[in-house]
Amino acid sequence: MRRTIAALAFAAAALATSPAFADRPVTAEERATLDDLLQAEGCIGGEMEFDDGKYEVDDAQCADGREWDFEFDRDFRLIKKELDD
Repeated sequence: MRRTIAALAFAAAALATSPAFADRPVTAEERATLDDLLQAEGCIGGEMEFDDGKYEVDDAQCADGREWDFEFDRDFRLIKKELDD
């Protein structure tokens, strides 16, 4: 019984101290930065979130008349630009 309690306590502590990579909405400041980056790509709008350690923008409307999905790293460097299916 003591081992079970100790194991559960250890697991709870490990989960509490691990970095959180759950998705979350972007802040107003992050949104402004992402808007500027999208504009530089000829795009506007889209659904923005921070997920798995990166910024994601889905369904941005671009000058070519199509929707694109973007991923940026924590430093706002473009990782991926992909045509939305």
